[in-house]
Amino acid sequence: MKHQRITVVLETEIRSGRVPRGARLPGELALARRFGVSRNTVRAALAELNEAGLITTRTGKGSFVLFDGRPLDDRLGWAHALAAQGVETRVRVLGIAATRDEKLSGLPGMASPDVIVIERVREIEASTVVSYERSCVPAIGELRDLPARGLGGDSLTEVLTRAGLYADHGEQRLRGRRIDAREAVLLRRESGAWFLNTRRTSWAADGTFVERVDSLLDPEHFQLCLDFRESTP
Repeated sequence: MKHQRITVVLETEIRSGRVPRGARLPGELALARRFGVSRNTVRAALAELNEAGLITTRTGKGSFVLFDGRPLDDRLGWAHALAAQGVETRVRVLGIAATRDEKLSGLPGMASPDVIVIERVREIEASTVVSYERSCVPAIGELRDLPARGLGGDSLTEVLTRAGLYADHGEQRLRGRRIDAREAVLLRRESGAWFLNTRRTSWAADGTFVERVDSLLDPEHFQLCLDFRESTP
């Protein structure tokens, strides 16, 4: 169908970075002239791009690109990684509590089941929630005081570094799953909506457990990208 051809062309331009995040697409009339089709055909193509989370259409203002496929280096934390790419975010801390997690106590480098749990959501423009994060860190040293004093405006990565915990290596797993009723309220979505679910576990260079963070990421704003190449002898 004609509109699908337009969708493919525009999607390629957006995903390649030729049309950057925040840019306004040409108007329906201009696109209709470019592709030699009717405005209804253009509207159908834009609707598909909107459904895919690549653009957003604002009445009377036009269609704007949401997708940004640039890679993120999150070794210093999401806030720094996103800010480096020009994406301003706001983090709301939902709660910080001390608890015991017997499952985590079985991990290498974890001496005790005592942990501090930090729950946060991350928002971008217009208070759109794009992620929910539940971090578990060891209840050691000054980290024991986190439930009482909070993060103090710092990122969790900065707090961990001051406590002598710096992630040197780890593992991360990803899957897609439906969010439950509580998560739907936090993420301002409908219960049962699909989100990317990541679990990252990290250790310091000496093998000390640093953090386990379970994240729910809005697939309209995050995607998995793997680089690979053939090994040489």
